[in-house]
Amino acid sequence: MTLREQSSAVYAAVLFDMDGTLVDSTAAIARCWTTWAVEHGVTGEQLAAAAGHGRPAPEIAADLVGAERAEQAAARIAELEVADVDDIVQLPGVPDLLAGLPADRWAVVTSCSAPLAAARMGAAGLPTPPRLVTFDDVSRGKPDPECFLLGARRLGVDPADCLVVEDAPAGLAAARAAGCATLAVRTTHPEGPLEADAVVALLSQVRMSPVAGGVRVEVLERAPHEA
Repeated sequence: MTLREQSSAVYAAVLFDMDGTLVDSTAAIARCWTTWAVEHGVTGEQLAAAAGHGRPAPEIAADLVGAERAEQAAARIAELEVADVDDIVQLPGVPDLLAGLPADRWAVVTSCSAPLAAARMGAAGLPTPPRLVTFDDVSRGKPDPECFLLGARRLGVDPADCLVVEDAPAGLAAARAAGCATLAVRTTHPEGPLEADAVVALLSQVRMSPVAGGVRVEVLERAPHEA
């Protein structure tokens, strides 16, 4: 039985997205991309059309400025984002959720670079994950499944036995393609469809506890917009 069929299920491991799932970095992201767009002659409309949440920044930058300027543009957004970690905090429910997880049963899988992931986790006071997968570790970003397949491999578990916790359609698509179960959090997409086995408003509505061979995940309250 899965979270789609009942309120609790056991998984070998849990793979968490970071931005919008474990930490709120929305204001910092908006500041950095606004500065970057002005510097690179990109309009707000162009940025909004390209910047699907959950996609790696280098891929977004390349889409907006073209291949010839892509390397310089990606370096600049990385510089801006690592420098601006003001207002980044853990989202509601996250401290208690992570505190109860066995060290060998969870990982963070993010579209951030390794330096940016370290900067944001440090700013938010997020516990150091036992395993971390960043954009630097993969050849293709979300919605490609490579990142979640690597996260499962680093934990030594089958992706089919993993639960992915995500806030964005691109990440959920990557998780499904990897064969993982999915739990969506409505932090960055409060309205509209999120294709997942279960959807919650916040992670404070989820309980995770260690059991033999894995983690029991209990959904205490599903989001009202879930189909």
